[in-house]
Amino acid sequence: MTIYLDLLFILNFIYDLLLLLTVSVTLKRNTKFKRILLGSFFGAISTFIILIPINKYILLILKILSSVIMLIITYSFKNVKYFFNNLLYLYMTSVILAGFLYFLKLEFNNLSYLISLSIAPLILYLYINEQKKLKEIVNYYKKVIVTFKNNKTLSLNGFIDSGNKLKDPITGKYIILINKKTLKGIYNIRSPMYVPIKTINKKSLLPCISIKNIIINDKTYNNYLLGISDTFNGFDNINCLLNYHLLED
Repeated sequence: MTIYLDLLFILNFIYDLLLLLTVSVTLKRNTKFKRILLGSFFGAISTFIILIPINKYILLILKILSSVIMLIITYSFKNVKYFFNNLLYLYMTSVILAGFLYFLKLEFNNLSYLISLSIAPLILYLYINEQKKLKEIVNYYKKVIVTFKNNKTLSLNGFIDSGNKLKDPITGKYIILINKKTLKGIYNIRSPMYVPIKTINKKSLLPCISIKNIIINDKTYNNYLLGISDTFNGFDNINCLLNYHLLED
């Protein structure tokens, strides 16, 4: 089998460059482009270790070591978490790219290297987009602890609802929504305050509870009311609709 070393180097340099750029964009690493080029260059050079007649386990260790060095060249070593996040995303991205290209190779037997290089950026672009969408969705889920005036607490799984922009016009406090059943055994609603709200179809009065505070991600908020909704029954283990104002906070 004939191996063209120049072609092997160019292909791996481009693939490593694409992978490192994807990691940089996905994790928002503020890295100079010349460092990405240096990392890609080292990655391409280290590819030649596959030509060395050594044990496959030693070869695997050398490959892992080369990827570690490539990441340190590109992003430096700031701390353990930072480094392992880079390593994790590098391997995830490479597996996704290699998997797609292998699938296309099976589907189209005569898939050339040029076509593979043309398709690779598109695959990684779609991957970055999906990662961004996933992060946006995950960022909408919050663990919430509500502290009532009687100092009793209630733990909730909250979701920031873009449609919930409810606000008490008198106190200026924002409203988060839960179902009445969620308060069973925790808080007895005797004399709620009624806040005028406007929905898509009509205007109505929403029964609300004045609370001490809510805690989200170790941050305490004092400017919220607890709205009691009969229509919201929860979904996907979510039992609290948070106010869209939290995104602005």
